[in-house]
Parts: sequence; C-alpha cells; structure tokens
Amino acid sequence: MNIFHKVTLQSMKKNRTRTIVTVIGVILSAALITAVTTFGVSLLNYMAKGAAQKYGDWHVEFEDVNSSFAAKQASNDKVANTATFENIGCAKLDGGKNPNKPYLFIAGFNKKTFAALPITLASGRLPKNSGEILVSGSIMTKGGVQFKVGDTLTLAVGNRMKVNKKLGQGDPYIPGKETLLPKAERTYKVVGICQTPHFQEDSSPGYTVITTSDAANTADDLSLFVTLKNPREVHAYAKSTAVSHAFIFNNDVLRFMGLSSDPGDKVFNALLYSVGGIVVLIIMIGSIFLIYNSFNISLNERTHQFGILSSVGATAKQLRHSVLFEGLCIGSISIPIGVIVGIGSMGLVLDLVAKNFEDILYDNVPLTLTISAPVIIGAAAVSMVTILISAYIPARKAANMPVMECIRQTNEVKVEAKALKTSKPAQHIFGLEGALALKNFNRNKKRYRSIVLSLVLSIVLFISASAFVTNLKQASEQAKAVSNYDIGFGTQDMTDSKMLQLYDKLKTAAGVTDSSYQVVMKYSCAAKASDLSDAYWKSAGAHSSNETVNLPMQIQFLDDRTYLKIIKGLGLPEKEYTGPNAKLIAVAKMQIKNIFKSSSLYFTIAPETNSELKTEHRQNVSITFVNTVPPDTPATIEMSLLRPYTIMGMAPYSLKEKLVHTETASNIRVKGMTFQSKNPSQSVAEMKMMIQGEGITASYFLLNSSEIFDQNRNTIFIANVFAYTFIIMISLIAIANVFNTISTNIKLRRRELAMLRSVGMSDRDFNKMMRFECAFYGLRALLVGLPLAIIFSWLIYKGMFSGGTESINFVLPWASIGISVFSVLLVIFITMMYAISKIKRENIIDALRDDMT
Repeated sequence: MNIFHKVTLQSMKKNRTRTIVTVIGVILSAALITAVTTFGVSLLNYMAKGAAQKYGDWHVEFEDVNSSFAAKQASNDKVANTATFENIGCAKLDGGKNPNKPYLFIAGFNKKTFAALPITLASGRLPKNSGEILVSGSIMTKGGVQFKVGDTLTLAVGNRMKVNKKLGQGDPYIPGKETLLPKAERTYKVVGICQTPHFQEDSSPGYTVITTSDAANTADDLSLFVTLKNPREVHAYAKSTAVSHAFIFNNDVLRFMGLSSDPGDKVFNALLYSVGGIVVLIIMIGSIFLIYNSFNISLNERTHQFGILSSVGATAKQLRHSVLFEGLCIGSISIPIGVIVGIGSMGLVLDLVAKNFEDILYDNVPLTLTISAPVIIGAAAVSMVTILISAYIPARKAANMPVMECIRQTNEVKVEAKALKTSKPAQHIFGLEGALALKNFNRNKKRYRSIVLSLVLSIVLFISASAFVTNLKQASEQAKAVSNYDIGFGTQDMTDSKMLQLYDKLKTAAGVTDSSYQVVMKYSCAAKASDLSDAYWKSAGAHSSNETVNLPMQIQFLDDRTYLKIIKGLGLPEKEYTGPNAKLIAVAKMQIKNIFKSSSLYFTIAPETNSELKTEHRQNVSITFVNTVPPDTPATIEMSLLRPYTIMGMAPYSLKEKLVHTETASNIRVKGMTFQSKNPSQSVAEMKMMIQGEGITASYFLLNSSEIFDQNRNTIFIANVFAYTFIIMISLIAIANVFNTISTNIKLRRRELAMLRSVGMSDRDFNKMMRFECAFYGLRALLVGLPLAIIFSWLIYKGMFSGGTESINFVLPWASIGISVFSVLLVIFITMMYAISKIKRENIIDALRDDMT
C-alpha cells in the first residue's frame, strides 16, 4: 500500500460520519439495483413456468416426422423430454365458413401427449378410445359449423396432395392447387368441446380435433414435441436437426426466456429491457447524486492536503488514483452487503405478494425468488461503475487544480459582491437572519442545487407512484360499479326449455340472493336518415343519400321481473311497456352522445342471420330511448369475436315469441343467467355440480366475476408493494444524500458560524437563521418538485386511459402531496439541527483556528 492510499484511509477514518453515510447510500443503491434485477429474473421465470403449464412445456415441434426420427431425438443428449401425436389425416369440414380452413385435422394422442400438451375443456370430457373425438370451440365460433357433445361424425380421412407432394398441417391452404385424397372412412362420437389447442397455428388449413391413438410412437406420420435441457440452444438445435422437416417454436414459453423468434416478441423483449434499463438508470442517477456529493465533499475537505502533496511532487495521476481508491474501498465494503440486502429484501417482498400473483395469473405456479449468478454479477458491476463515475469527476477536478490555489483554498468561494446582495423587501420580511440565510445559497449554489435535486427526485417519484396506484384503484372501482352480477352463465347452443329448467335449479344454489335470465338476439334496425342526429353523421363522416339507414341492433330479452324493475326505475308507465303491444326501450349512444334526434321513434327491425337480413320477418316497433346502463350480458367462449352493438334494445321475455320468428346460433349472441351471491365461490362450486348432474352437453361459460374484482385488488396490492418499496429505497438514498450534503456543508462553514457567534449572535438568532435556511431548502425543492410531480401524474393518467373514459377522472393524490411536503421539511430540519448541535458543542476559538486540514 503506497503513501497516497494510507493518507486516503486516514482521511476516511477522520470523517467517520461522512464515510458511514456514503457506505449506507451505496448499500442502498446496490440493494435496489440487485432487487430490481432479481425481481425481473424471478418474474420472467414465473411467467415461463406459467406459460409452460398453460401452453405445454416444450420448446420446438417437428412436423410430419417418422418414428425413427422421434426415437433418435428422444435419445439425444441435449433433449430432456419428447412427446408425439399421430397425424391421422385431414377431412373436409362441410359447411365451413372460413375459406382458409376448409378441413378438420385429426390428431391421435396418447397418455403422454395429453400430459405434455394441455387441453382446456369447455364441456364434456377427453376421448378414451379411437372412436371418440374432442372438437375445438373455434370450429363453431370461427368456422360457423355447430357441434355438440353426443354428435356422431363420419369423416372421409385422407391426405392433402399438391400433384405428388404430400402437404402437412404446417402448409397453408392453396385454393385450386391441392386436392384431398381420402384413405379411409372413420366414424367418431363427439365427447367434448375444448378451446383451440395452443399448438395449432393460425395459418393451419385444418381445425384440430383430437382422438386417441396407440400408434402415436410407431406411426410414420407424427408431430414431435421436444423439450431441451438448455432452452438457449433451441434455435441452433432446431436448424441442425430439422434437415427437411418443418419446425415450429413454442414462442409462448420462449418469449419469457428472451428466445422467441416472433417479431412481436422481440418488441416485447425490447420494451421489457428498456423499462428495466430506465429503472436502473433512475437508481444510478439518484446514487450518483449521493456518491458524487460524498467524493466532492471529500475533495473540498482534502484540498489543502492535495496542494501540499502536489508541492512535494505528487502527480495528477497519483491524486486521481487517491480519490478512486477511496471509491474502491467504499465499494468493496458496500456492494457485497448491498447485494445480500437486495436479495433478502426481494425474497421478503416476493413472499408477501406470491399469493396475489397466483390469484391473478397461474393458480398452481409459485412465485419464488430466482437467484441468477450473471444477474448478481451484473448488478454488482453496475454498482461499481456508479461509484467509479461518481468518484472520477471530482478526482479529475482534484488532479487539475493549481497547487497554490489548493494551498490557499481560494476556490472554495468565488462570487461577486453583487451576487450576494439581497433586496430591501427581503431584508425587511426575513430580517438579518433571513438575509444571511439567502446569502448562503448564493455563495455555494452547487451544494444547494444538489440538495434540491435530490429532494425533487424523491418528491416526483413518490407522488407519481401514488398517482399510478390511485388510477389503478379508480379503474378497479369503475369495473365493479358497472358490473351488476357476481356469477354469469352464458351459452349459444342450449334450447330455451333446457335453459329455463337449468335456471330454476341454479338459482337455488347456496348463497344466491338474486338472479335474472336473458336472451340477446342480433337484429338490423332500419332508421330514417332524417331521424339521425348531427353527432351520428359527424361520426359517420358524411350524410347518406339514402332515405333509410340500416343500423346494427341487439335486443336483450329479460325475464319479466327484471324488465319491470328497470321500467319502474326509469319512471315509465307500466301499461305502455308491457303486454303484447308493448313499446321497447333502448340505449342508442356513441360514447355519451345520442344517435337519434328524438327520444321516441318507430322503426322497422328484422333478425340477422349470417349477416343477411330476413326481410320476410320485418316488424314495426316503437322504441323509447332511455339513459340507463343495460344489464350486463354473460360471457361466452371467444366472446371477443362478437361485434359490439350500436343500439341495445330491452324487452320482456314474454315478447320473445312475437319478435323472434327463427332462432339459429348465428343470430343468438348469448343466452344467459346472472346471479348475485353472498359467497360467489361457494355458489359457483355448487352450480358446477348441478350442471354436471343435469348432463349438459352444450358449450357454456360459467364466470365468477367476483374473481375478476379480486384480481383487480391483487393487482393494486402488488403495484402498491413494488411501487412503494422502490420509492422508499430511492427516498432513503435521497435522504442520505441530503444528510451528507447538509451536515458536511455545515461542517465546512465552522469558521463562518463561529465568527457569527463570536461577534455576538445569540443562540436564538443563530437558530432562527438556520431555520430560515431549512425553509429555503424545502420551499425551493417543493416549488420545483410539486409542479413536476403533477405533470408526471397527469401523463401517467393519460397513458393509462388514452382511449378516454367519462367516469375515471384525473385525481391528484393530495395525501401523498401532504406527506411529501411534511417529509421534505422534516428531513431538512432534523439534518440541520443534527449538524448544528455538533457545531455548538465545539469551542469557538478552536473553530476559528481550524484550517480544515
């Protein structure tokens, strides 16, 4: 150890308080960087496990391979596991509406395949033999062909051929250039309906249907799913192994490992790493403020010392190394402790929120702490770089300082007399003590700016995080406010008689306090162009030259009791809106603007089937437009594919027979029931047993909407935990910075303060002057921080609700603003009082003699 290092260590020991505060600040910085990166790795690992559970724990699929290829891959040293299914063949889908998917693709699963490729049942069960089949719900919702449990299918199964080339499921449909060559006729019984299998690509020409096959390991036409021991080798493995076979990556799982080949996932990864980089950058900026100030203060204290060393031959390089050595000493102590604190604190936080993550995302996947050696090394490296950057700036300044300037310390204060003048009004208002406090700011603006910026950073982050959480709460409360049921049952396939029978049973479930029944049908409404409002024409872009305009409409047939409750709530006469000639009520708005000029009009309506109007079933009805929110409709499978309504009419269920002449799946939006319950989870469990007992074979959707509200609450809780953990640690760094800067600033002013006391300034006036300094620090930080915080809060609000919403307003987090104001003033006051108490304990004569060496 050379003499410069020894002098540096002695200086650090002499100024223990500053050294300890700097070490604490670096520990906080390293802990926060470690916590952020460890959380990112833990979350991605959790998402990857959840995706594997949902989509299958495989990395690459090889299509149309033979059994020997599958056996070879199963014995490959790089492969952890394999699964196969037999490509039994394709069959024509009679009545299919999707021109790009004219086939059914029959896949033969075995037990191992069912375990490897998760299948989500909508109704029924899995096939148990080669005579049973499981069909995808997308055949009905996208293909337009209806199947139900119990149906029997006779299919001519064969191969797709293009001249002499056999086409597989991975080859898109080629109209006019391919033929289906039947091999055998097979008969299947539909035993279940499932959601679209995740391995089926959008470009595939056939909807996947699943049966069983004992030949899934020996057939010569297989689909092979491979799980690798090291997923990072997946791209190299697939290219080297595939040869002439087509292959597909499981991007749903690989995206969370940063290995997806999908362009959209590359954007996702870029966004993810950008957000992580921004968070780390914020931490680094806050840390650099603290550490830079510490080294800058150390430099000011050692200026005289550096001048003496330079005068006896010390080089600029040696002085730079002296300051950088101080940074390395602090880093060698702080970074290991910070890494341990970061890992431990993140472990505690993850334990706290793990259950909430399970309720939001994946039930059976635990959120656990994942410690990655490269990530920990990276966090330590970032922390060390932060320290070295912070130390290098003052080190460079120290090396370039002239010798005589260092010895005389003439660089400490360089201001013109004019800059220290205070206005007469300020002197009158604040008095001598306030005027002296103002002069202090002008004498050393660098330290003042550092304190203010540290406080501003904490204020902006704290209030912005509070605004973010407030917006989340508003969105959650709004979702709850517009939902009027706890449990919903929706279907498109059941008959009215079966639905009503089931309804009578389900409403007796334990906990159910209220219930309703509804059928929603699609119609077209012929309206006169002259009746449409200016707001409608503005939205449409131009006036139509036609006398009538056909608008999409839906009619919600509600059970008579529910409908009557709505009529009474609107104050409408019961006689006019019930009975065989009843008027209908409807909501016709674009956002909040009415579509029609008048509140009551006559229209011609007709049911819509496959986007065609049944003109022979047109009827004239009188509709009154009301300002209300129609009762929510229960969800169905792939409900998002159904278009939103422009006009939502409501009618009593007793009018259904009059207004509905034909009823097909294409003009039924949903048949459903809704329930209010004291204990939705218990009610849903009992309803599931009732549905199974009834032997329901149609596709249906049973939704516990209270679970969604629980998810919202869990999301808010998680956001609170992480946002405030982050803000608290950043604020602690800022507090350490403020403490370090103010306390050392007071220490550097020992002679000045001793001089004021020596010429007769009383303790009362001295304390008054220091309180003014506290107030000026705090007010200037608040004057900058609060406007910035409000702007950032507004930008967060606009970012979250960019689509616009009438019911979620921009709300300032007043409580957080109050806490920020109080905390800023308190931190400055306590720090100043601590530093002053140490000054007051010193002898005035000793302080006047002090040359700061």
